[in-house]
Amino acid sequence: MPDTLTEPLGTGRLPLEFGFGVATAAIAVDGDPTTEDRAQSLSIWDVFAAAPGRISDGSTPSDAPDHRAHRRADVQLLAELGVSHYRFSLPWGRCGHRPDVALDDADRLLDELAERGIAAVVTLTHYDMPLAVMERGGWLVRDTAEEFGSWAQAAAARLADRTSAWVTMNAPFVHTAYGYGLGIEAPGLTLLGGALHAGLHQLVGHGLAVQALRAAGAHQVGIANAHTWVTPISTDPADVAAAELYDALHNRAFTDPLLGQPWPTALLALPGAPEDYLSDRDSAIVSTPLDFYGVNYYYPQLVAAGDNATIPFALVDPDASAPTDEFGWPIDPAALTSILTSLASRYPTLPPIWVTENGTQDSGGTDDGHRADYLAAHLDAIADARFAGADVRAYFHWSLLDGWEFAEGLSRKFGLVAVDAATRQRHPKHSFARYRELIAAHR
Repeated sequence: MPDTLTEPLGTGRLPLEFGFGVATAAIAVDGDPTTEDRAQSLSIWDVFAAAPGRISDGSTPSDAPDHRAHRRADVQLLAELGVSHYRFSLPWGRCGHRPDVALDDADRLLDELAERGIAAVVTLTHYDMPLAVMERGGWLVRDTAEEFGSWAQAAAARLADRTSAWVTMNAPFVHTAYGYGLGIEAPGLTLLGGALHAGLHQLVGHGLAVQALRAAGAHQVGIANAHTWVTPISTDPADVAAAELYDALHNRAFTDPLLGQPWPTALLALPGAPEDYLSDRDSAIVSTPLDFYGVNYYYPQLVAAGDNATIPFALVDPDASAPTDEFGWPIDPAALTSILTSLASRYPTLPPIWVTENGTQDSGGTDDGHRADYLAAHLDAIADARFAGADVRAYFHWSLLDGWEFAEGLSRKFGLVAVDAATRQRHPKHSFARYRELIAAHR
């Protein structure tokens, strides 16, 4: 069981040492690299976004909030918010031939976070990759796992002395499904089940990164995996089987091998899926022990049987009576409780859990009481999971800033702070004040 809990404070019933944080991603907030570096620092997202129709509003990574130029102001916002942790990603996609140059801004950011007493949680890659690496095969070839291990080594050599914790990669399921399977995110491939080759190599890259970070003296290393609560739309055997297959793909393909369990054989039903899993050597690399396990959760998923063999399941929109956000994502904090408790019961070797991403979207504005309510309700759901036995120790809200949201561009907002697209001026929202109050009350 987790340690003794405090009395309820607001909507939270969490231990005094619980970590409260926010998260960002380099491609979502950084903006362009310096002019002299640009030719050698193209990311897969630069190429993807340049193709007409790829990004919903036609924006590009250049339209992000320019976190690099506004670093001091953003760290001041973190201090005002009162968070104990800040999770951000390194610009692997911008490293080109000079990883030291790509790490310069992170180096300065770590110094400023340390001055404010804010723990830095560094993610090595958040759906990003240098274009040059993609041109050599990207995650479809195992050599990329070795390159990623070298990136981890370079990052640790430069930053490990001031980094509190490391996340190797963000949501490999999402990057695999959207980037390699369906083509709706970078790099834009449509391999369907064949995308799982990229997924397996990401797992090997994760394991090599863990080993490189540990060799550099890192003591808190984990991964951030996407999770959802899957429910069949009916009790019809076909719908139940489809839901089980989708659950294996979304929730288990990138978790079971990490925690010493076999890769789900149900995934062999997907056209193009790898018939061979991993060598014994690579399986051992993948299952290198973790210090924490990150959970990214946004909404639950209804599933029905698919109407063709290409994709043997269908993702179903929620019932019209169910609460949703502005863009139709279901709002269900209890599903987060279920995910956390099911992970604790399924995996005997599960390390402490961190909720590494959680948030809700809208089309903009600072009067976002709905986001404040969402945030408080999901913190309460975490407290419920802890009382049920799940050892959850931290929460990171997505996101600090309204950023460039990948294929959705600037059209969807997740931030606690609004950003004027023309001036880059920051405007804290109602949810910023509410999160600050919850953290202050807890302390």
